[in-house]
Amino acid sequence: MTTLTKTYIKAKTVEEAVLAAKANGNNFCFLAGGTDVLVNKFQGTEEATCLIDITGIEELKSVTNEGNFLKIGSLIKLDDLKKHDVIAKNFPALLEAAHQAASPMLRKTATIGGNVLCENRCSFFNQSEFWREAVGYCLKCEGDVCIATGGTKACFSKFVSDTAPVLISMDAQLEITDETGTKIIPLESIYTGDGINPRSLSKTAIIKNIILPLDRSFKTAFRKLRPREAVDFTSLTTAVTIDNSGTIKIVLGGVDPKPVVITGSVKDDKDKLIKEAIKKSRIVDNDYYSRSYRKEMIPVFLNQSFEEL
Repeated sequence: MTTLTKTYIKAKTVEEAVLAAKANGNNFCFLAGGTDVLVNKFQGTEEATCLIDITGIEELKSVTNEGNFLKIGSLIKLDDLKKHDVIAKNFPALLEAAHQAASPMLRKTATIGGNVLCENRCSFFNQSEFWREAVGYCLKCEGDVCIATGGTKACFSKFVSDTAPVLISMDAQLEITDETGTKIIPLESIYTGDGINPRSLSKTAIIKNIILPLDRSFKTAFRKLRPREAVDFTSLTTAVTIDNSGTIKIVLGGVDPKPVVITGSVKDDKDKLIKEAIKKSRIVDNDYYSRSYRKEMIPVFLNQSFEEL
């Protein structure tokens, strides 16, 4: 009987964490708030034997102004976002989205970087190992069929981050460091639309900062559908943002393997923008609520948001 060696590494700098990641190949995961990683460990959907703890990296815990941009460190806890006046003043919808994530206890542990990278979910995958074996393995866990659709080519596990839709609607960027160096990319660009591999970041990548523009006077309306007011992951998230140039950006979560993004202006026909959002959403029956109900709620949330704005 082979005994697996389990390794725990506590990194003090981003560079140290990246080097540790490179040394461990694909058999590791980064540990910050742990609200995703530890649950997945218990469920058997995360099998890495090396944990690289990045909670001691101080440079990831600050909120700073740089010209017309605000940098939010990836290790800022969701519950601590409200402590920063500059966020409350300029991005109140981000606080609202963070407040609707998980539960009060979990928000004291979960980080904004972790929420942006929250694993895609599916009611047929996010179960115990015993349950998954009994119902039959799906494409996301080395099976040969998507149980939700019956198809064999694509996994439609849903994108469920609470904060990412709001951040994307405000054109957020990410400052990322990996083994090739540091770069800044649009947050929207990291999501692939592939339910099995939902993000395009390299395995060794660490989000250092989330960057938001301060000079666009964003107004955002946020909505979230879920069975309970706490704990439950989203069944549908909508974020609608208008900036000072009249640009409208609609972002949906919970109804596709990646964020559904629609861009327009205040001069556009709102009904056409809503229809486009519905058309782009690849909703399947892999959620507590039915596919048809979630689809029907998209125009309800978006019309409410336009009225609010």
